[in-house]
Amino acid sequence: MLSADDNNLKRIADALERLAPPPAVWADPMASPAYIWRGQNLIAARSFKPFPLDCLTGIDSQKKALLDNTARLANHLAAHDVLLWGARGSGKSALCKSVVGELQKEGADLALIEVAGERVDTLPELFGYIADQPRSFVLFVDDLGFEESSSAPRILRSLLEGGAEARPDNARLYVTANRRHIIARQVQDTAESFTRDSLDDQLALADRFGLNLGFHVCDQSNYLEMIRGYAVRFGLTLDENHALSWVRSRSGLSGRMAWQYIIEIAGEQGRNITL
Repeated sequence: MLSADDNNLKRIADALERLAPPPAVWADPMASPAYIWRGQNLIAARSFKPFPLDCLTGIDSQKKALLDNTARLANHLAAHDVLLWGARGSGKSALCKSVVGELQKEGADLALIEVAGERVDTLPELFGYIADQPRSFVLFVDDLGFEESSSAPRILRSLLEGGAEARPDNARLYVTANRRHIIARQVQDTAESFTRDSLDDQLALADRFGLNLGFHVCDQSNYLEMIRGYAVRFGLTLDENHALSWVRSRSGLSGRMAWQYIIEIAGEQGRNITL
C-alpha cells in the first residue's frame, strides 16, 4: 500500500504527464501525396484534391513552365526553385498544387509539403528528414511577404543557395507572393517604408529563384473564358451578363472570382461540383 507521500508523488507525476504533450509522430514521407509542415513535425494532409490542371485557363505559359520544371524534379533532373508572383486570385497557389496532382496521376513519385511562411526558419529540420528519401518534394510556401524587420529574406537565401543548411537535391521551394521581388510596394515607393538593407535583401532573395513566373490582372475576356470552360465542364447553364453583374459587386475580375461564380450558379441550379 502506498504511503501518503507516495500518493502525492504519484499524483504530481500523473499531472506532469498530462501537461507534457507526447513526442511528435512524424508522418511517413513516402506514404502520402501531400503533407503539412508544422515547424516541429510532418503531418500527412487529410485530403489532397488539387484543381484539375486543364481547368486552369488563361495562364498557359506559366502552366507549361511549372509543369516542365516539376517533371524534371520528379525525375531527379536539374530543376529550379520557383517564385510565382503577381495579382491575387490569379491561380498561383492552385497551379502549384495542380502540377503536383497532374504528375502524381501520371505515376510520378512526388509529394507536396505545405509550409507556413513564418515557419521557414524551421525548414532545416525538415530537410534532414526528407533528404535521403527516394521521392521528390515540392516545398510550397504560399503568400509570402516580409516586413522591414523580418529576418526571413536572409533565412530563405541561405536555404536556397550556398548555406550549410541548403535544401536537399530532392526538394525545391515553390513560393507565391502578391508582388514581384516579394515586397509590399513598387520599388520606387520603398524609400519611406524600407531601409536600403531590407530592400537589397528582398531583391537578392528574388534573384535566388531560377524560375520567376508572373501572373497578371485578369480582364473581362479572360474571366468570361474561364467561366465558359467551367460551365461546359460541369454541365451548367451560363448567363454571361449575370456573371459580369455578379462580379462587379466583389473584389474584381480574377480566376478566384470566376470559380466562386461557378460555385454560386451550381448551387442555384441544384448541382454539386466534384473535382
